Order: sequence, then C-alpha cells, then structure tokens
Amino acid sequence: MAKSKALVKVGTIQQRILLIRGEKVIIDADLAEAYGVPTRRLNEQVKRNKERFPEDFMFQLSADEKAEVIANCDHLNRLKFSKALPHAFTEHGAIMAASILNSPKAIEVSVFVVRAFVQLREVIVGHKELAHKIAQLERDLGDHDEQIMVLVEAIKQLMDPKPPPKTRRIGFQTS
Repeated sequence: MAKSKALVKVGTIQQRILLIRGEKVIIDADLAEAYGVPTRRLNEQVKRNKERFPEDFMFQLSADEKAEVIANCDHLNRLKFSKALPHAFTEHGAIMAASILNSPKAIEVSVFVVRAFVQLREVIVGHKELAHKIAQLERDLGDHDEQIMVLVEAIKQLMDPKPPPKTRRIGFQTS
C-alpha cells in the first residue's frame, strides 16, 4: 500500500518537473505546494539561506521564461498576476529547500522529489539508448540497401548480356 502512495506522489511531482535553460527544474510554487508550505515562506527561507543555493541549485526565471511557463502550464496560471519572478529549483536545490524548511512533510516529500528526478533521468537515458540503436539499425540497413542494389545490377547484366564488342582484325585493312 505504501508503494502505491509513493508512486502517486512521484508521478504527481514528475508532472511538475520542467525543462528550462537545459535543466530539469521544479518551479517554487509547485515545490512549496509539495512541501506543504506557502510559496512566500519557501522564498523567505531561500533568501535567508542564499549561500546554500548556488546557480546550479536554483535560478530566477526571466519575465519571458515566466510568460512561457504560464502559457504552457495551466496549473501555474495563478503566477500570471504575480509581480515576483518565480524561482526554478534543480534536483539539488529541491533537496536543499527541504533541509532549510525543516518540516516533517518537507523532509518526507523530498524523498519523492529525488525519486521523480531520478526516474526522469532514467527515461531520458533510455530514450538516448533507443535513439542510438535506431540510428545503428538505419546505418546497417543503408549499407544493405547499397549492397542489394549492386547485386540487382549484376543480376540484370547477367540476364540481358550485351553482345560482345566487335573484334578488330589484326593487320592491314582496306576500306
């Protein structure tokens, strides 16, 4: 029973993970919701502990990125009228946020957040391996196609032989 609850939580969190600036991240509003705290409190704690959040743990979205996130994610419509630019937390930033919040729910949910990021990483690796295998198969088939075409041409030549070229007589010839 506990495993099915965990899968639901991981699945829910996985849906909230976005790809921004080439990083898999979760927006502060979604992370705060998962940790059971208001977004305002999460951002206060982050501000108080700025040294724990280098750029590879967390970054602030630009206005254009915010607009794109709101346009693409219906559940983040509430950010539309917020003046503040949201923060995006990477896997490590999400874990660090749980440690600074220091609430039992944040600590419990941080495990599911990590699992969600790990599962996404495994899916991406699986897709890369599959893409590599497909490319290899295409290359192999491409080579076979060329070889088959050479065989077909040889068979055609054998089936429809051209008459041998006329042989020239050796010696003095008169027209």
